[in-house]
Amino acid sequence: MMEEFNSRIKFDKEGLIPAVIQDIRTKKVLMLAYMNMESLAKTLETRKTWFFSRSRNRLWNKGETSGNYQLVQDVFLDCDGDALLIEVIPMGNSCHTGTETCFYEKSIIDGKSTIDYLSVADNLYSEIKNRKNYPREGSYTNYLFEKGLDKILKKIGEEASEIIIASKNNNTEDVVCEIADFIYHLLVLMVEKEITLDDIEIELMNRKKGR
Repeated sequence: MMEEFNSRIKFDKEGLIPAVIQDIRTKKVLMLAYMNMESLAKTLETRKTWFFSRSRNRLWNKGETSGNYQLVQDVFLDCDGDALLIEVIPMGNSCHTGTETCFYEKSIIDGKSTIDYLSVADNLYSEIKNRKNYPREGSYTNYLFEKGLDKILKKIGEEASEIIIASKNNNTEDVVCEIADFIYHLLVLMVEKEITLDDIEIELMNRKKGR
């Protein structure tokens, strides 16, 4: 399978092929870079992105200086064999300017996009983490952090029980509400234990490979 994949790759006269890097979770395009045969081989071997720098004339590993590695989940070759799409889990911002994606300049199309590329869970996690770092008087989230781990765990247990009860009562609306409450308290626990959504996604990806 790998030999067939490699045989179909068409490098240009400089021995390069463009690679589009995409967040596997949000589907947001993070960056465009170039690979040669060696950098592609290292990417497949290490499961981290390696590119060829045309300006420096050498290989470089994304994240080697910043720590913002990109964990490779899958690699696709386009129909003509002259471009790659690489799905990754980014471990930080992808652009050297410090932004999430290199494609942040204003669109030439008038109007605002209605698509929210940042997931609800990512937004909520960020808000909870921000509340812990910058407490606000009267905040329920801060109340949980102040009470500590035992209180957070108690609430998770209570919400899990309420999901079971609502499910047994065949009340879909209540089930949805209780699941939302459970996820919120679970995210509070993750922030308290310094576990990120990336940690969970990587674990799920590893489990998927073993199925």
